[in-house]
Amino acid sequence: MENNESSYSEAEEQKSSLPFLEEEEKEDKAGQLSNVEECWEESKLEEELTGGGKMGNKDTSEQVGDTHSSSMKSLEHNLGDNNIQAMKHKDRICLLRLQRNLKELNDIARKKELEVQKHRDKRSTCQLRIKMLAKQLDYVGTEIEKEEEADNVAALSCLQAVRRRLCTELEQEKDLELKLALTIKDDTLEMWHIETEQGKYETLHEQLKKDEEELEMKYQEQAEVRIWEAKIAALQAEKNQQSRAKKEKEAQKEYEEKHKKVLEDAKKNHEKAVCFLRKSMARIREKNAKEEVKTQEHMERRIQAVLSLKTSLTSNREKLQALQAWSKAKALETEKQEMKMREDILAEGGNAAKEIFLHKQLLKHEKEKQAFRERQKSRKIEIVSQILQEKASIHKQRKSQSCTKAIKGGCKPENSFPWRMKTWQYIKKACKHSAGASAASSADERTASVGEVSAEIPHDALSESGEDEEERDKILVQPEFPGLWSQECDLHKIPQEEMDLKQLATGVVKKGISEKKMEEFPAGIFHKQIFSGREHKGCAFYSKPSCIHFKDFDVGQVYKKKIVLINTSYSVNCCRLVGISEWLKDFISVHFDPPGKMSPGMSCEVVVTFKPMINETLEGEVLFMAQTGSFAVPLKCTAKRCILALDKELLDFGSHVVGETISQTISLTNSGALGTRFRVRMSAGDSHRGRATAESAPGRMVTQHLSDSVPEKEVSNSPVNSVAEMKEQIGPDYSEEVTYCAVQVEPQRTETSLSRSSTGHLGQDILNSRSDLDTGTAHDLVAFSPEETPVEIMLGKVTEGEIEPFSSVKLQILFVPAVPGDVRAEFVIVFDNSDCKPLCFSAIGVSMDMPVWVLNPNIDFKICMYDRLYQDCIVIQSRAKAMLHLKFEVCKELSKHMELLPKTGYIQAQASFSVQLKFLPRHSLPQDAGSYFNEETRILEVPVTILIVNKAKKVNITVHAIVTTSDLEISPAQINFGYCTIYEAVQANVVLTNKSILPQEFGFVGLPEFVEIQPNDGFGILLPLESLTLDIIFKANKAKDYSFELTCKSEINRQFKLSCKAVGVHPPLELSHSLVQFAATALNGVSTETLYVMNPHVSVNHFTHTVPRIGNGEAAPVGPTSFEFCVPEDCPVTITPSVGTVLPGKKSFIQVSFRPTLSDQLIREEAVRRLCRAAAAGAEIQKKKKDEKRGGKKLSVFITRQQSSRQPVRDGGSKYPSSPCSSEQPKSEELRSDSKAYVAAQAFLMRTFSGRFEKYIIPCFVASGQINEKKGSENLSYSPYNTLYLELHCPAVAPSVVVTSNNGNNTVDFGDVAVGHRMMKRLTIQNISPKKLELGFSVLNPNGPFLLVRAVGMLEPGENKPLIISFCPNKNKWSFEMLDIWTAKTNLTLSITGRGVTPSIVCSVEEVLDMGYVIAKEKVTSTFKIQNTCMLTLRYSIQLDSLSPARDKDRQRLPSFITSSLQRTELVGTQNYNGLSVFSIFPTEGEIVAGKSQDFVVTFSPDHESLYYSDCLKVILFGKEVARVIHLKGAARDHPVFVEGGVPLDVPVESLAVTPPLSSQGAPKEELQEPVKFILLDLEYTNAESSPVPAVTELRMGAIQTSRVASKKHTEFAFHDLPLLHQKGFAVEPAQGTIESGQVKRIRVSWVPPADFCDDDPPLVTALLALKGDVKESYQILFMTKVVSAYAPTE
Repeated sequence: MENNESSYSEAEEQKSSLPFLEEEEKEDKAGQLSNVEECWEESKLEEELTGGGKMGNKDTSEQVGDTHSSSMKSLEHNLGDNNIQAMKHKDRICLLRLQRNLKELNDIARKKELEVQKHRDKRSTCQLRIKMLAKQLDYVGTEIEKEEEADNVAALSCLQAVRRRLCTELEQEKDLELKLALTIKDDTLEMWHIETEQGKYETLHEQLKKDEEELEMKYQEQAEVRIWEAKIAALQAEKNQQSRAKKEKEAQKEYEEKHKKVLEDAKKNHEKAVCFLRKSMARIREKNAKEEVKTQEHMERRIQAVLSLKTSLTSNREKLQALQAWSKAKALETEKQEMKMREDILAEGGNAAKEIFLHKQLLKHEKEKQAFRERQKSRKIEIVSQILQEKASIHKQRKSQSCTKAIKGGCKPENSFPWRMKTWQYIKKACKHSAGASAASSADERTASVGEVSAEIPHDALSESGEDEEERDKILVQPEFPGLWSQECDLHKIPQEEMDLKQLATGVVKKGISEKKMEEFPAGIFHKQIFSGREHKGCAFYSKPSCIHFKDFDVGQVYKKKIVLINTSYSVNCCRLVGISEWLKDFISVHFDPPGKMSPGMSCEVVVTFKPMINETLEGEVLFMAQTGSFAVPLKCTAKRCILALDKELLDFGSHVVGETISQTISLTNSGALGTRFRVRMSAGDSHRGRATAESAPGRMVTQHLSDSVPEKEVSNSPVNSVAEMKEQIGPDYSEEVTYCAVQVEPQRTETSLSRSSTGHLGQDILNSRSDLDTGTAHDLVAFSPEETPVEIMLGKVTEGEIEPFSSVKLQILFVPAVPGDVRAEFVIVFDNSDCKPLCFSAIGVSMDMPVWVLNPNIDFKICMYDRLYQDCIVIQSRAKAMLHLKFEVCKELSKHMELLPKTGYIQAQASFSVQLKFLPRHSLPQDAGSYFNEETRILEVPVTILIVNKAKKVNITVHAIVTTSDLEISPAQINFGYCTIYEAVQANVVLTNKSILPQEFGFVGLPEFVEIQPNDGFGILLPLESLTLDIIFKANKAKDYSFELTCKSEINRQFKLSCKAVGVHPPLELSHSLVQFAATALNGVSTETLYVMNPHVSVNHFTHTVPRIGNGEAAPVGPTSFEFCVPEDCPVTITPSVGTVLPGKKSFIQVSFRPTLSDQLIREEAVRRLCRAAAAGAEIQKKKKDEKRGGKKLSVFITRQQSSRQPVRDGGSKYPSSPCSSEQPKSEELRSDSKAYVAAQAFLMRTFSGRFEKYIIPCFVASGQINEKKGSENLSYSPYNTLYLELHCPAVAPSVVVTSNNGNNTVDFGDVAVGHRMMKRLTIQNISPKKLELGFSVLNPNGPFLLVRAVGMLEPGENKPLIISFCPNKNKWSFEMLDIWTAKTNLTLSITGRGVTPSIVCSVEEVLDMGYVIAKEKVTSTFKIQNTCMLTLRYSIQLDSLSPARDKDRQRLPSFITSSLQRTELVGTQNYNGLSVFSIFPTEGEIVAGKSQDFVVTFSPDHESLYYSDCLKVILFGKEVARVIHLKGAARDHPVFVEGGVPLDVPVESLAVTPPLSSQGAPKEELQEPVKFILLDLEYTNAESSPVPAVTELRMGAIQTSRVASKKHTEFAFHDLPLLHQKGFAVEPAQGTIESGQVKRIRVSWVPPADFCDDDPPLVTALLALKGDVKESYQILFMTKVVSAYAPTE
């Protein structure tokens, strides 16, 4: 094993020996102090080397030198002794350290050389950079001077900025150069220092080699002895095996006989058990069948419940989504309206903040009004519900008396009418009582509407309370973009405020009627209709048409309608007529003959007759009853009315010349059955202009009397706010004037639609509120202006008239432009019918004073190239009624580049004229155009003028163009292919750039035969400003100098040249195959191919054959030629031989081997992917757990939402936030090659490897001459241009056998195993090939710790079989071996590793644990800690010698006090009388994890007084090794005072007889006194010539802290006979005092010989020490002195 240990590499020795060397140092530090210091210094050096990787300064190198010098001295001392056999373990450790230090010095030297070389390279690049920056500074300086002369400020500022930047960079580079020079100087000094240190070790290194050889011989001899002993043991084991085989045969016979008996008994028992089993199985089957039926029924019920819950959840989710979409759309719409309003107000010059604030206040006021209405409505519903409850209670009382009378009384409308009147009176009072002063007008309107409804309840109660929900649903299903829906206002629609009370009344009455009808029918008359397991829900009959509608009726006429009822139920059904709505009985009669029972799909007819008595709209129902329930058919009667509308609300006349007259019409349509009279009016204030010359803002046009009545406040620009303010300021008397002033104050029309929509809605609201306005009032409301302006937009002939039913009238509007600018006019149409609301429309137009105009005033030529002609046509239109003379001009700057043809022309009246525009940009355009051309953006903007002769008017046209170049740039402009052999092709890259911003086609034409251009053979298209890299491939056909040009043509036939140069080379050697294709090779396998290097050069005659040469140079000499293959480091290819010489006409055999492996980067990427997948799977599992926990909460939330679905949704749908991935993706560079993820990824890729194909190009250098083994290739003439290249095609395939266990890891790592213990590991291998495999195994080291316990012979396809390997270390070191598994095609290599670990611990107590003094029969505890300092979990047990089984045997020996003190080994002292151990420890056994610690509690509990309690505590690891021995000591006293010190006068072992002291028997408690005890103090005085130093010793007195109540708090002490002591030269400090409980005092005793001292007769002085506490104690102190000379030797 030691031989095996010495065969490892130095790096492995460093790893394995470092932690255990520190352990050996700790064990030997008591006697080897100098070696400890040396080891400490070396360990410190190792930390600096491994942590930093390099020495940073001179101090580090000096420390290295000091360390090695000290280690050299110690090693020379150790190696001086030639007795190698007696070499200690510590000496071997020093040898290993020396080897490691030598290697570290070599590594540091190499690293320093690399660092110096890097710094030098950096300094050279820095110097080049400084030179380049200096040149750039000179160039920038010249450019600055040029620009200063040209006075170009912009370019000058840019160049100055560049110069400043270059100056800063130059300073930085110079600083960097200085720093690099200093570092290079420091590194070279350190290298010199390291070289000197290496020189010191040369002699020592040779001595080490000799010692290692001798050690190896010794190890071989030991190995032979062990082999002989193993053979003897094998023979003995063979004999034992034969004897065991005989015994096994006899046992097998006995087992077979017993087995036969057992089988016979089993058959009999089986027959009996089968009968009972059949009966029990039958009972179990019946029971299971019943349980299955029950479970199926239960599951069906649960499925139905879940499905219903799912449908409810989806419906609730859809409603929530609709509400969210509605709220979002509403919020977006409000934001858009606010932004548009802000833009309009800012465009008009108003105060946007004020107007928006006022608008928000108005909206807030409207919301408050709406909330007030809702509160009143809810109050009304409560009142009605209370009344209905009262009515229901009365009805029940009447029904109990007489059921038939109650039914008849309930059907009569006369009985229900008083109740309705009472209800509406109650509502009216409640409304009056709750209305406030702020909403007086709205309360009046509601009261009036209540009065109307109370008068017309039989006719207007037409809708159900459920229509509110339908209306809300309609709002919810509106689209997210309101622009897709029609927003036209229905003028004849009844306002919502007027319909609220009618709907409320109708819903209340209908609810009462339905309840009353249901109560009238006897119980049990309705029944559910179930067919095929499905229950019919909904109405059983379908009405066609669905609604009975009598339109446009006349009073006094009779109308009839026929409807058809169809049975839509699942089975036979019948129906009968119940009646109609009570308020329709005076006008409607129904004729219905019940047809009896009707099959599904059958129908019957019902005739409804309507006799109108009043001219009002009626609504109601026709009620029927079927077997499944009642149903109703709605009925509606609408009177004649006017439905008026305009086909457009805005007339746009467009642009016209001043003096013309234009006419347009607008249609007024009546789609109703009632005609009316209309009048069209226009106010003078409505016609205003938006010209730049206008001085007054259009929003401030108000009447004079209005401004006079409100002098203090200004009128706002916003029509909404202005109307609200005017209503508050003026009062009710001026409300009519304010209504129409709002229309006059409308601002100028803009492109945004917010102002038009807001003013339109405002006008509609105001006109609706004032429907009774007559034409006289409208005529008076005209805004006065200080100056009269001509009316340009006016009405035609028709201004009033009669409009018939279902007809239309066309109104003519005239536009006569007079002044240039925008014109707008507002018109109002009023009607005699009070139910028809006024209609408004507007007319706009633009007046133009220019008779000529151009269809396209901006001509865009898009992108143009230089020297290309571009044309366009300008079409001129004339509005004039006479011929005009035109002249066309171009600015002088662009007269060379642009031209108009013709120069002049005549345009006929109201005709067009075409002008040809020609544009030919020259390269001088940037200089000629001046400010019209932007050189950065290349944009050209040129004005073109059209002059009208004889008129001072002109029309401007702008010509736009982006001018670009058509150049193609080839970079570089010249290519030098260099030297190219005739056996290869050379590729060069050029970049072809399109400088134009237009795409261009290109192509290389006229290529020579030895040149090829790719891609697409040199043809293609370049996008704007695109750069394309082209490959120029050159293949020489002979040895000569090449010089040629390549031509590139563009699509406009422009040519661009590319110059090329090359030198053709004919090498003197050639390869038999320049391409080698390997067969498919398995991973970690080997494939071999052969080729030849040939030398065909045998003659210099160039006439007979081609001669090897470089270009046009001299021919190569004829003779031996050498070659060398250079294989890259990361290439899995080996070439043998890689160097050789070939004679003329001969060839050399070359063997190429391919060993495929997996790339490190691929393994790291796969490891990262596996880690990410594992992290994602963990996150998904956590997410699922969270979702499961939230499942119950979500279910409860959905149920509560379903219950509160009618409540408004305030918040949008909230989603649970998705937890981010806590684990970030690890970087592949951070993975270690020995990590589990890396190894698992490697095994996975090995198993799933599908194959790969790689190409390698290996250079072969050629030189003339023959290689000399001694001199090498130094004397050969070598040219790099004669280099040959070998191309290798390397396919790799998957192996046949892989490891399936341990994530496919081929490494069997046993980890840390305690020395002497054995560990087994199982490894599973699998045949992944489709064939049967026969396996073979290599032989492991017989003396090593590894053993192949179980091998595998054959493997079927896909079969898995285990291998068992054991590891039993016998030393503290790493072990590593390789096990090869051979197959027919491929091999599998297993790496087996493990480390033997010697357990090591660190204890907080060194050798003795003193528990101190304790009162007898009391306890005291102490704690110490043991830390596990090794990398292995330790199993420990604690043993006390007093509890050892061999304790009785040890007591048979002589007492320890009889023998001498040097021979005493007994550590167990006085023990308790009660038989219990005086010391106890907890815990006594357990485990300590690596790097952790364990606390142990020691308890000292003596039962009698003694000063010699002791025991031995042993810490045993793994039940074998004693790791620590601790001596436990303690003392016990019966009283709390103790005195110690001096020389012991008694033996440590007490007598076995227990005799209590006689003095304590019979004495009173107050007079307890202990017998006198003796203490000997030995004082030794040193006699010196200098000042005398007294001899000093001390006594320790203490009071034990106890829990006894009767003990005193302090103890007094005092020395007697002090004068005698002073006379003899003794001094005691202090001589008396007190000791508190738990306190220890030291008494100093010193002695100086008196004048009469005699050396021959040293005095023996005694003194009495009295202690007074709980008891009185006396100590006789014996003082023994001795005088010695300062120069005398001491024993």
